[in-house]
Amino acid sequence: PELAGAIPLIDRFQVEGFLKAMQKQIQSSGKRGFFIKKSVGPQVREKFTLEDMLCFQKDPIPTSLLKVPNDLVSRSIKLFHVILKYMGVDSPAIISLEERIELVAKLYKHTLKRSELRDELFAQISKQTRNNPDRSWLIRAWELMYLCASSMPPSKDIGAYLSEYVHYIAHGATTDSDVRVLALNTLNALKRSVKAGPRVAIPAREEIEALLTSRKLTTIVFFLDETFEEITYDMATTVADAVEELAGIIKLSVYSSFSLFECRKIVNGSKSSEVGNEEYIGLDDNKYIGDLLSEFKSAKDRNKGEILHCKLVFKKRLFRESDEAVTDPMFVQLSYVQLQHDYILGNYPVGRDDAAQLTALQILVEIGFIDNPESCVEWISLLERFLPRQVAITRAKRDWELDIISRYQLMEHLSKDDARNQFLRILRTLPYGNSVFFSVRKIDDPIGLLPGRIILGINKRGVRYFFL
Repeated sequence: PELAGAIPLIDRFQVEGFLKAMQKQIQSSGKRGFFIKKSVGPQVREKFTLEDMLCFQKDPIPTSLLKVPNDLVSRSIKLFHVILKYMGVDSPAIISLEERIELVAKLYKHTLKRSELRDELFAQISKQTRNNPDRSWLIRAWELMYLCASSMPPSKDIGAYLSEYVHYIAHGATTDSDVRVLALNTLNALKRSVKAGPRVAIPAREEIEALLTSRKLTTIVFFLDETFEEITYDMATTVADAVEELAGIIKLSVYSSFSLFECRKIVNGSKSSEVGNEEYIGLDDNKYIGDLLSEFKSAKDRNKGEILHCKLVFKKRLFRESDEAVTDPMFVQLSYVQLQHDYILGNYPVGRDDAAQLTALQILVEIGFIDNPESCVEWISLLERFLPRQVAITRAKRDWELDIISRYQLMEHLSKDDARNQFLRILRTLPYGNSVFFSVRKIDDPIGLLPGRIILGINKRGVRYFFL
């Protein structure tokens, strides 16, 4: 019954060619009884079937199980050698963790980029889980299935058969308890990898070891105010998984409009001090965290001597009209942090009156209300921090100080939450309010026609370019 899903795929398997090659290999080696032979009657000649071909065997295979291009047949045979070695079938000694990691990495290297070989690999591993006479070999075969399913999917048709087969084993009444756990893990891994596709980079050694030892890896995700949280991941964790975990950690109940972004910042002499020289790249929900971290490492090496800082940042990918009705404190705080971040960078062009009012509100959010603000040791630094540089240079520093103090002193009745909500309300009412901003990357500009910075702002009202 567990092979029922393979019947529609009979044309993908080279049953006759495989079994003929197998018989030839048996005869040349003088061995017998590779498969359980089926006989339908005393006078009927013994005949091998697909069911026989998809049973465990401890000897090498002479050709591929599936019909693959001729140039991949020898590589298919080598895959089976690796599987046998991983299972410990062709080695009397117990295989070490280090050796298992190396063998898995070898399988990834040969199959990650070739869908035909991925299908062949899954067919071979599933073969080794059927009628396997040794429990330790069986456990290793299922372990390998789980490792492969966690980093790459089979094709659609092989995937349908494999999912049905794994489901049958995972929910079988007589299934070994350890096998059941691995089969259930494999089933979940298949669902994720079929949706997300294969890993771009070969999973790192620590990722393989973590999955083998049931351990989670950790990485840091930053917020726009430079605070951060630590999240866990394994080789199958996607951006969507990470967003869900992070939302749980920070108790953010409404997180569908948030996502992870890749933040790149070049630090090279004077560039390091430029305002807004970070580049934020929106990440697809199905992108693997392991691939991102691998890309961060390789990007630094490729960057022509400049120091490239890459990090994961959690922020809103869009603002919605319905946001104003959300009262979740963390949602409001993160929205405030994002609008504040964009405002300070100068992405929200405002007049002097609005700039002074917004600065006073931010100071109130930061330190609350105090009777004599100028006596506060942080006062000057807060003014400089919360007033965009492009706006600050439009009038004398002392004029700004007096204007902002007078506005601040009128806010005695406001709480920090009130000030935060007023700040959000002012920016929302602007024509370009509640935008998500992107720095436009420059192309060559040999005669200097382009402005210093171009910012792209996108909100519900449209798309705007800001030339700064």
